[in-house]
Amino acid sequence: MPGNPPPFDNETDGLLLYLVQQRDGLRFAAYGLTEEQLRLKATPASALTVGGLLKHATVTERGWVDLIAGKAADKTEEEYGSDFIVGPDESLESLLELQAVTAAHTEEVVRGLPSLDVAVQLPEAPWYPQNAAGYSARWILLHLIEEVARHAGHADIVREHIDGATMYELMAGAEGWPATEWLSPWQPPDRE
Repeated sequence: MPGNPPPFDNETDGLLLYLVQQRDGLRFAAYGLTEEQLRLKATPASALTVGGLLKHATVTERGWVDLIAGKAADKTEEEYGSDFIVGPDESLESLLELQAVTAAHTEEVVRGLPSLDVAVQLPEAPWYPQNAAGYSARWILLHLIEEVARHAGHADIVREHIDGATMYELMAGAEGWPATEWLSPWQPPDRE
């Protein structure tokens, strides 16, 4: 079924493929949005935007993978959550490029590990759980899948509020599927 990872033969491939699937959910939620729509909130009570969710999930992934790679965390408590905001110098194109670069970095770091059992000590911060023995790279990848999936779901809801587009029609449009009886790929409206 489209939208699912292909078959895999080992745990590392499986975890990375499921992470790709969830990243795609964010990418599809942003498909065809204007720069203004990228920054629209679903409701006045929410701060979430498709662009902010895409950026946050990507920056979060980079931070966790950098920890696996042995790099120190560089986010302060004051900065936490600031990555939900799409800056004036950022665009859908730049956010998708950031996502692609981050995905390549994740792949390189994870494939370079001797084992998913590698223990990672997390810094002290309110958003990191503490465990004297550290957390395995496996645990971090599973956490990333959960984190990206949560935000892909948020992005689906925000996107549907923007223009009514839903995940399968967006995926079909982004991947160039032919129209069928049960699904018409999303196409951007005529914008003049």
